[in-house]
Amino acid sequence: MPIAQHSQPEPPPHDLLALEAVRIRDAAKPLLPSLQRDAMLRKARLIETASHINDWLTSPGLRTPC
Repeated sequence: MPIAQHSQPEPPPHDLLALEAVRIRDAAKPLLPSLQRDAMLRKARLIETASHINDWLTSPGLRTPC
């Protein structure tokens, strides 16, 4: 008889963005200063900014303009 596998719920998109930013920063840490490292850090900052914007847009205190 097959065993039912319980899938874990997928984290919200903003959590995935934050995790991706941390993963990229960790991957860039051991690199020497270079264009590749700068690009990775820039990408991590952009992802963090996207996460913050998403948090702001989905906040309960945000009101539509009149």
